[in-house]
Amino acid sequence: MDKSSKIYVAGHRGLVGAAIVRRLEAEGFSNLLLRTHAELNLTDQMAVRTFFETEKPNYVFLSAARVGGILANKTYPAEFLYQNLMIETNIIHNAYLSGVKKLMFLGSSCIYPRLCPQPMKEEHLLTGPLEPTNEAYALAKIAGLRMCEYYHNQYNVNFISIMPPNVYGPGDHFEPLNSHVISALLLKAHQAKQNGQDHIEIWGTGNARREMLFVDDLADACLFLMDNYNQPEFINAGCGIDYTIREFAEMIRETVGFSGELRFDKSKPDGMPKKLLDSSRIQSLGWKAKTGMREGLQKTYQWYLNNRAERIKNER
Repeated sequence: MDKSSKIYVAGHRGLVGAAIVRRLEAEGFSNLLLRTHAELNLTDQMAVRTFFETEKPNYVFLSAARVGGILANKTYPAEFLYQNLMIETNIIHNAYLSGVKKLMFLGSSCIYPRLCPQPMKEEHLLTGPLEPTNEAYALAKIAGLRMCEYYHNQYNVNFISIMPPNVYGPGDHFEPLNSHVISALLLKAHQAKQNGQDHIEIWGTGNARREMLFVDDLADACLFLMDNYNQPEFINAGCGIDYTIREFAEMIRETVGFSGELRFDKSKPDGMPKKLLDSSRIQSLGWKAKTGMREGLQKTYQWYLNNRAERIKNER
């Protein structure tokens, strides 16, 4: 990508999209196309078509999505499936029609089977049943990566897909329904400390294992692949280390300075028992994550504290 290239970042206000914008701006890319939901409803086919016909971006980062944790996925499966399918099909198809040079679709490690061999290799896709608690989101993401692959092969367009693990960092959602595990636990620990509570409750047994990638590392991987990867097959991009939910909670308790007890509600679902990506393909190309877990947690919590005034309503 040239520094003057017209680059559309779909979902630039989200966790990942904002990190991609930060990285692009830091690298000197100045011709960024950014639209809020109010300015461009990505589920509206005609609005998206008009946008691409008018703006004709050279490159696209497709990070826009309806996202959330286990509770949100269980509560709104129809919306997760519909909205994500509409967003990705509208953008991918109109990117093809308008002659976009290269598009990157961002997926999620939940695309893999619930009892997938570990670490999860790209070839394990569709080899078993999905995790029921996030099946709707996973189905939409599988459709998106396959759409990029099929358009790449049938229409000879350079559309690629990256599959990160769970992502966390500055810009994350800090509220009960839409938050993922790291931000949800940070918020619980922070509120408990502020309110003088002697414990926090955590969903599940605490034994499920997760790989967490700091969002700025993911942005780094996205730019790396835009310059160095041109294959239709999707590619994993993780840090290669996983922890139990209990271990994450203990690190978060230390980060926040909360001294209370961690209580696990075993009546609540764990989700997939283990999700660790095999990222050997992207590592063989020369990319590797840089941010350690404790460093990433500290940066995320500090961001939350700095932005707490505008998010205070989410703590109520």
